[in-house]
Amino acid sequence: MLNDAPVHGMSHVIGDTSEPLNEETIPELFARTVSSFPQREAVVFSAQNIRWNWAEFAEQVDRLAGGLLRLDVKKGDRVGIWSPNRVEWLLTQFATARIGAILVCINPAYRPYELEFALNNVGCKALVTARSFKSSDYIGMLQNLAPELLSAAPGDLRAAKVPDLRTIITVGEESPPPGMLSFKRTLDLGDEVPVADLNSITDTLDNKDPINVQFTSGTTGRPKGASLTHRNIVNNAHFVTARMNLTEEDRLCIPVPFYHCFGMVMGVLGCVTKGTAIIVPGEGFDPLDTLKAISNESCTALFGVPTMFVAELDLPEFDSYNLSSLRTGIMAGSPCPTSVMMAVFEKMNMTEVTICYGMTETSPVSFQTRVDAPTEKRVSTVGTIHPHVECKVVNHAGKTVEIGQQGELLTRGYSVMREYWNDPERTANTIKNGWMHTGDLAVLDTDGYCDITGRVKDMIIRGGENIYPREIEEFLYTHPGVSQAQVFGIPDETLGEVVCAWIVPNIDADIDPEGLRDFCKGQIAHYKVPLHIRLKDELPMTISGKPQKFTMSADMIKELQ
Repeated sequence: MLNDAPVHGMSHVIGDTSEPLNEETIPELFARTVSSFPQREAVVFSAQNIRWNWAEFAEQVDRLAGGLLRLDVKKGDRVGIWSPNRVEWLLTQFATARIGAILVCINPAYRPYELEFALNNVGCKALVTARSFKSSDYIGMLQNLAPELLSAAPGDLRAAKVPDLRTIITVGEESPPPGMLSFKRTLDLGDEVPVADLNSITDTLDNKDPINVQFTSGTTGRPKGASLTHRNIVNNAHFVTARMNLTEEDRLCIPVPFYHCFGMVMGVLGCVTKGTAIIVPGEGFDPLDTLKAISNESCTALFGVPTMFVAELDLPEFDSYNLSSLRTGIMAGSPCPTSVMMAVFEKMNMTEVTICYGMTETSPVSFQTRVDAPTEKRVSTVGTIHPHVECKVVNHAGKTVEIGQQGELLTRGYSVMREYWNDPERTANTIKNGWMHTGDLAVLDTDGYCDITGRVKDMIIRGGENIYPREIEEFLYTHPGVSQAQVFGIPDETLGEVVCAWIVPNIDADIDPEGLRDFCKGQIAHYKVPLHIRLKDELPMTISGKPQKFTMSADMIKELQ
């Protein structure tokens, strides 16, 4: 019997340690899976018409690893990837790990200023880039950032603004722009490198070496590069998918972005830990493509943030797709409304869907529901503590609070990142005595289930009353006309802060701000009723599906002024 209960009746939980941690590096793990399931289907990219088994996948990884070596990428060098979900992303993920190069995930939504910061912060030597995605012209931005490309020999860039960058590799079939190399050419270069040369490098790797830098969103300043090791992400990928009961028989649909831990660690690397097939519906999230992929590929599992599931469920043609193969999955990234979770159970057949909580800096997952958890726990909490992870909830003085009391969640264990790359000051401010200070507000119950109640910085203080937006959002979701709700505070001269809500109505819903305020009155405390309510067609989101409350707040302040 697993015991997730808190220690000594306080808000402190310690994960099970009966299963030892995996001390393999990523290439060792990958090789073991390839050896176990060489002919089993590994990778399906519907949009690129690619279907590989594990042996074919491994062959392409080694070709790219060899090509990077020929381009003078060495162990410890940083290689950026700036692309939506394509097979080249996957190959870059495992080819860099094969030779000990550090993969740097660059947000596909970045613009030149952010790109320049990311490349220079970690000193990227090479960059694998898409040509464009949605409104982003990646090649144009790179040519503006490094005009020296026009006269540079491919692989020998010398650019004033990005002095460490030598090589840019473009994905796709077209000929590369001046100063850049094609992905195909890089693969061809790798054909000349013996596998024994790759093996000799892989054998020198240490699982505590950094292997991935993931930039956090930077909503409170410049982005921070969380530095993650083989050990961090191999183990988190394993424990996440183990709690879903994934096996080599499963087929996981991954519409979430690879550049984020959700897609890259929990999704792709999680599949590698089990031999599960990786099914990718398209470059970016599209609800229709996702349902098609599930139906056509008989997917048994699906990942997404709540807004993705809402978009899938809202499709007029939803009922025309066969989702009977679905069993499990993960909903994470932001709090899940109870109504959405129940619809996913009932309409998408995902009776074993799990909820996860974590952060990039913890590789990422610390809490997760089990597939057999009571429905009430799965719709109201983020589950129980992960193996080999320890968490506690503390008050302002840093003291552990009693069960049922709210405070900041702290995490420690194998999953905590090494550091913020090249940023010792912010590392020291975030990791203290081994404990990662998450900035999230949480409550633990007597069984060890965790409820994330908001962000420390999101808390609204109105006239001395502490208000937690999550509570109001949950109430607004009980209104039948509300599809999405976000609650935030803005400054007020009299009360300090006042409550605002942005609402996306359900299709054909007949609602208005005054009616929503009336709906709240008498049901929640008067000081929690939003003073300002705006109806929106959509909400500002990060590319990974997280609501950007700082954007909403800034827009609201500007509007009211």
